[in-house]
Amino acid sequence: MAAIREEEGYVYVGGRKLRRGFTTGSCATAASKAAVQMLLSGKPVLFADIMTPRGIPLHIDIENIEMHEDSVSCAVRKDGGDDADDTNGAYICAEVRRSSEDGVHIDGGIGVGRVTRKGLDQPPGNAAINHVPRNMIVEAVEDVCQALGYAGGIDVRIYVPEGEKIAVRTFNSRLGIVGGISILGTSGIVEPMSETALLGSIKAEMNVFMAEGRKYLLTVPGNYGKDFVKAYPALEGQTPVECSNFIGDFLDMAVEAGAEGVLLVGNLGKLVKLAGGIMNTHSRNADSRMEILASNAILAGADAETAKKILGCISTDDALEVLNEKGLMKQTMEILIPKIEFHMNHRVKGDIKVAAITFSSEFGILGQTPGADELLRKVGAKE
Repeated sequence: MAAIREEEGYVYVGGRKLRRGFTTGSCATAASKAAVQMLLSGKPVLFADIMTPRGIPLHIDIENIEMHEDSVSCAVRKDGGDDADDTNGAYICAEVRRSSEDGVHIDGGIGVGRVTRKGLDQPPGNAAINHVPRNMIVEAVEDVCQALGYAGGIDVRIYVPEGEKIAVRTFNSRLGIVGGISILGTSGIVEPMSETALLGSIKAEMNVFMAEGRKYLLTVPGNYGKDFVKAYPALEGQTPVECSNFIGDFLDMAVEAGAEGVLLVGNLGKLVKLAGGIMNTHSRNADSRMEILASNAILAGADAETAKKILGCISTDDALEVLNEKGLMKQTMEILIPKIEFHMNHRVKGDIKVAAITFSSEFGILGQTPGADELLRKVGAKE
């Protein structure tokens, strides 16, 4: 039986029908819910129904059930739909026990990574189970306990038998997550991301804007950019086209479509890559964020020790904190941001006007390229 109902299980991207999947967080939630139900009822459970943060219900098969007097474990096989990643097909397992302490206590076992560095969703020492899956697990377990009249505590251990092997193919070790994979997912649903289909979808959305008479396009890589646009007074009421990681391709399409200008608004975590000429910002293509920041910091006057600290950072916000402490953030951005404009201009070969505004969730607006003010005035205009 399909985990997602037929009417919600597919999405059309660029004219192609693609199948949605569910995240490792949803797997862990379903396994935890089923395991607790078996622990408290003493009866096998063959499926679990959960509601995802996205609002899409899931009906997930339960496998590898082991019922003991004081514990129950079971597994859910990860299904990434038509966006299968390294975790696709892996068993995400949960073992549950009654606890003498009130509440639901979550930890990771074999194959679930352990956080060793600051700057991630979880603090050092915690299992790499992000806060949204944790909340999902707690809610699901508490619902079962309430339904079955159990008022005590529950210990939940999430484990992934093949997790250590899978983690070798991910960026976890570089991020400071050791020993396994991360349990992730903000929506609970994996949206299909076929590159060809996604580019087609971006182009289709761009064409709609162009057909409305818009010659100057506002674009953002993702949700951070969308949230910034909503809160930025100069862009009030504007709807951006999402370019995802395909910034270079978006610029190519804008030229081809006859646009006269593109204003790019994005978090520095994405846009810093443009300063190094990396026009597809997906981490599988390149991740030189810290190298680019460190080299520009040196040009701004940073010493070798500061550069080393930046190179050791996990996130751009961490690196900005280093620069801020040294009084070099403003100077570094003044050197780095023109390089973003240079590479955008190089991509469009001067055929259209381009500009960028970059920001940080921690430090706000970091700067903009010289042409940004002009494009800010024009992105909402129609011919």
